[in-house]
Amino acid sequence: MPKVDLTVPEHLEMQIAQLVEQGEFVDRNEAVEELLSTGLKAYKTSGPMDDEEPEYEDEGMMGHEDEYVF
Repeated sequence: MPKVDLTVPEHLEMQIAQLVEQGEFVDRNEAVEELLSTGLKAYKTSGPMDDEEPEYEDEGMMGHEDEYVF
């Protein structure tokens, strides 16, 4: 596994240490790896969307030609 040298603000280091002390993670390395992985997954799911325009139905807002919801 590749190694990464990372510098984080003191408040983040304190939060990571607290999570390890509380038993959320076995050690600091596991905590950083898991938190980074989780953050990347969250970024991917909330990141930029495709440039496609949403598709709208031709028949009214609810799919019925005489039914509109306001």
